[in-house]
Amino acid sequence: MTLKSFPSCGAMPLGIYPLVDRAAKLRPLFENGMTTAQLRIKDLVGAALRDEVRQAVALARIYHARLFINDAWREAIACQAYGVHLGQEDCEALEESDWRTLRASGLRLGISTHTQNEMTFALSVKPSYMAIGPVFATQSKHLEYETTGLSRLSEWVSGLGEQGEKVPVVAIGGIDESNVSQVVKAGVQGVAMIGAVKVSNTDSSIDIDKVRQLKELFQAAWEENK
Repeated sequence: MTLKSFPSCGAMPLGIYPLVDRAAKLRPLFENGMTTAQLRIKDLVGAALRDEVRQAVALARIYHARLFINDAWREAIACQAYGVHLGQEDCEALEESDWRTLRASGLRLGISTHTQNEMTFALSVKPSYMAIGPVFATQSKHLEYETTGLSRLSEWVSGLGEQGEKVPVVAIGGIDESNVSQVVKAGVQGVAMIGAVKVSNTDSSIDIDKVRQLKELFQAAWEENK
């Protein structure tokens, strides 16, 4: 049986794609032109987690933004989120009935990949987008995989095109204003960021000036790379 693809994220590139840990941090992003974001919560469960997801989904609807919920796919379905993002271990934990539920929900699906084998698995699931990384070393997460670098990232993205695979690619890992243009020119449709949109490593508030700069850099590189 041929699996049906998860829904498309649309013609507009995913663009700068911030990851935040609370719903309240989404508002300044959306107010300053971010069209895609992810709610990535690791310290809440149960009612507290559902409440954050509900608030985040409500904000995204106000701004017509594409909001992905990290890992918490049941909460994403219950709150009618735009999409969900799953890591490799998250995917491995799913039963066949869970996959059927996800496909029936209408959620968009993003999947993390770090190696070509993981990319092959992701393609078999037919996700809405595939994340590849870490591109560079990052302070936000302990590296369990070798960095891809720009050359390998470009090679992998080009390889997908040669195979006729239309799945958009989101790059992640150590990307900031100093290298985002080069990453976009490697052929990706989105650039996920955690630390690059914060005020500092010790202040997790959203830095609006950085957000605006990153948006402009992405757009310029995207237009040049068309």
